[in-house]
Amino acid sequence: MELKSINTLEAATRRGRSELFRLGTALLFIAGIMLYLEMSEPPTASKLMLVVAAMIGGYMAMNIGANDVANNVGPAVGSRALTMTGAILIAAVFEASGALIAGGDVVGTIKKGIIDPAQITHADTFIWLMMAALLAGAIWLNIATALGAPVSTTHSIVGGVLGAGIAAGGVDIANWGKMGAIVASWIISPVLGGIIAAAFLYLIKRTITYQADMVAAAKRMVPLLILLMAWSFSTYLMLKGIKKLWKVDFPTAAAIGAGVAVGVFLLVRPLIVRVASRLPNDKASVSELFTVPLIFAAALLSFAHGANDVANAVGPLAAINEAITAGGVAAKAHIPLWVMMVGALGISLGLALYGPKLIRTVGSEITELDKTRAFCIAMAASITVIIASQLGLPVSSTHIAVGGVFGVGFLREYLKASYGTMIEEIKHHHEGEDPQVIEAFLLEFKKAPLQKKSEMLEQLKNNSARAHLTKKERKRLRKVYRTELVKRTHLLKIAAAWVITVPVSGIMAAMIYFMIRGMMLPPMP
Repeated sequence: MELKSINTLEAATRRGRSELFRLGTALLFIAGIMLYLEMSEPPTASKLMLVVAAMIGGYMAMNIGANDVANNVGPAVGSRALTMTGAILIAAVFEASGALIAGGDVVGTIKKGIIDPAQITHADTFIWLMMAALLAGAIWLNIATALGAPVSTTHSIVGGVLGAGIAAGGVDIANWGKMGAIVASWIISPVLGGIIAAAFLYLIKRTITYQADMVAAAKRMVPLLILLMAWSFSTYLMLKGIKKLWKVDFPTAAAIGAGVAVGVFLLVRPLIVRVASRLPNDKASVSELFTVPLIFAAALLSFAHGANDVANAVGPLAAINEAITAGGVAAKAHIPLWVMMVGALGISLGLALYGPKLIRTVGSEITELDKTRAFCIAMAASITVIIASQLGLPVSSTHIAVGGVFGVGFLREYLKASYGTMIEEIKHHHEGEDPQVIEAFLLEFKKAPLQKKSEMLEQLKNNSARAHLTKKERKRLRKVYRTELVKRTHLLKIAAAWVITVPVSGIMAAMIYFMIRGMMLPPMP
């Protein structure tokens, strides 16, 4: 065989080898869980059930890492504040740290209280229910990751518990009020995240990038933005990240966050002034000032995510372990160290093996991100959770982050369309004049700060005898100049995945429950 043919064959099989390596590593992790329990747990009648449940829990944890962690580091990677390798390393370390340090030692056995455990009196039924919910949630996350759709892991496990619960105890077992709140979060989370991210981006544009001296504006505004970021992230971590270690109310968390924020401001302000003084006066250079804050944001979001969402993997597993060892159904379950290790290691491994696909989707495939836009998305992630927690609104961190990405993208579309309309209006008022005069005015308009642009347009209208553009003409021009900076196919795909997450995982869980029940019940005489 010729050397060229061999090289072609090797290139064609490279992707297959990579996929085989990832699959093999994942299977080794699952097999390692099985071997550990076989050697460490004493032989009992229920040992097999615990081993199978632990393997499913490991599979769920890997899928959480593959799908959900992308929301924390995707914007930083898309804006090139972090490389893919650096993001995976930071996220893996902080996700595992959050799970092990702040994941807690007790977990509620019924996620979000969506079914009434009092109606499940038999321990075996409860174990089958939780196994079905865990496996269904994991399978749906796996499918969503393969499709490139970031979905809520909490909603996946909630749908699984609901479906298996109804299969085990009937429709009356469900808490439909809680389910209504979860459905509301499909709209609340992305809309709130998108609005807040867009608001921060517009603030930065008005106060920094639309100014004639962007460097001087950055020296004033960037330290203040980092002050606000330090407060929001400190408060967010107090309320969500370490709530299982130290539960504090909002005023206390906000006060501690304010103290941290002032300290960070005093530390970073002279550094930013020094760095900004060496930058050229352009938008790309100013954007570089947000690099280090983005790295910290990725790390802190990963820590908080590991502390909170590890319960989606280990919660049902801890509930099964409690039911097996205690022989009954409990509202709260103790989390053994080995169960928490399954969750922490599984999330980190799933991120390393399969996370890049969703990181690219969130970071670069929905809309183009620079460091300024990524910073706004990170701010939306923390502030939205703080606002929602104080208002009692149900939100999903996944939906907030993705909503923030869409928010900054749609704002850019609107601003570009508005700018195109202003250019057309200038040409309209200069109609019939020397092209060089028009070109000179347009060049001056482009370089002018926002306030100066408004004055130039107003002066042009006052000095021109020509009629202004009508509202209908402006609307038509906005359509002409509208550039799609957000991929609509991704918008539709992700929205559809969010809507069907709970129903699909619920239907799968019900089917799996009946399958397990059929296998475990003794045969009819």
